[in-house]
Amino acid sequence: MTDADAHRQAADAVYAELLERLGEAHPERRLEATRRAVEVLGDPQKAFPIIHVTGTNGKTSTSRIAESILRSYGLRTGLFTSPHLERFNERFLIDGEPISDEALARNWSEIKPYIEIVDAELKAAGKPRLTFFEAVTVLGFACFADAPVDVAVIEVGMGGEWDSTNVADGQVAVITPISLDHTASLGGTVAEIARTKAGIIKEGATVVTAAQEPSAMRELQAAASARHAQLVAQPAQFDVVSAQVAVGGQLVSLRGLAGTYESLTLPLYGEHQAQNAAVAVAAVEAFLGGGAQPLNGELLEEGLSAASSPGRLQLVGTEPTVLVDAAHNPAGAGSLAAALRTFFDFDEIAFVLGILKDKDARGIVAQLAPIAAQLFVTQSHSERARPSEELAEDVYEWTGARAEETDDLGDAIEAARAWAAEGEKRAVVVTGSITLVGETITMAADRGWKAPRVDELPEQPEGEA
Repeated sequence: MTDADAHRQAADAVYAELLERLGEAHPERRLEATRRAVEVLGDPQKAFPIIHVTGTNGKTSTSRIAESILRSYGLRTGLFTSPHLERFNERFLIDGEPISDEALARNWSEIKPYIEIVDAELKAAGKPRLTFFEAVTVLGFACFADAPVDVAVIEVGMGGEWDSTNVADGQVAVITPISLDHTASLGGTVAEIARTKAGIIKEGATVVTAAQEPSAMRELQAAASARHAQLVAQPAQFDVVSAQVAVGGQLVSLRGLAGTYESLTLPLYGEHQAQNAAVAVAAVEAFLGGGAQPLNGELLEEGLSAASSPGRLQLVGTEPTVLVDAAHNPAGAGSLAAALRTFFDFDEIAFVLGILKDKDARGIVAQLAPIAAQLFVTQSHSERARPSEELAEDVYEWTGARAEETDDLGDAIEAARAWAAEGEKRAVVVTGSITLVGETITMAADRGWKAPRVDELPEQPEGEA
């Protein structure tokens, strides 16, 4: 066995060990357990400044864009996101790359005795031991402190106030668009959800928020005022000036907190990604210069043009075109549908759809069905996956359309690809859950689907996005 094989095996063993803990779909509404864990480790989350990102949709893309811009400035960055698509290491990026297997396993080995101390204390107090996500959060902070990084962009797992990442103090708190999701945990109204997400706002921080519904904005304003934080909001303080379809993404012009930036290349599809870029630019302006100094245009162009967001309208195959998108709630599905209409010139689209049990399947289907020529319903291997047979029955009840159904994702995608191959301007879009997208990306590589080149990107219409 080579050293690389041994390190990979050790890293996989860390993930397997963590999976024995209570899953991230069932978070504990507490901070004291994670706070105790980082305390016994010497508070690694205080070793670097933090941009803390929450919201309902766009968190991961906004985080990745901000991290890419920061890296263009020569800063050594950490990026913590969840969930991962293919391998656990993806949750911890250092300088834009997943943490090495060796570093991941070594850091876990070093912190595990302290994690076990806290587990024992919790058990003695009659409380559940650290959950999967609590332990992963502590591991992430330890990895970034060990690297070390100059700045970390930390994406909230769920909510904000009691999310385990909230043991860290972000000098910039970022709020992406808030809508209904995880209502059983976060509340049944946008205002309730916004109140929970506003919990990441810390004393004296700068709060950068995307445009929000009035009820959500009132909650954010109240939280910022109570904590003497400066709130800057879209569209008043920053916004997208224009976005135009371009090969491989779009050209965007953005009005930031301290400057206007023209004709920037953003290699991501969708109006929502231009919006995410605007929020990310404002966040970086707030972090680097307190919002008073414009960014260096060349470095910003470098950072934006290098940004990526795997699993978000990602092209994974050609002949026929296969795209994946991690839309897993109605707002995300609406953004996906809008991007497909604007950024691509397909005559017909087949959706391969798999949705988790705790998601608003009816809302997702309502957004996608109007532009679907064919629906193929399936499921991922997640224990949270909604059974494909049940979803197919619901799709028929909600839309009157009969979807082809199979519980095997590979069979569903091959059926969709066969359908798409029968027409010149047909495409397949796999969506509905992050787990489904992750399995599809792995499948595309394993089955050798034709890898796309820039000159093979799907044809795109001309005009404004």
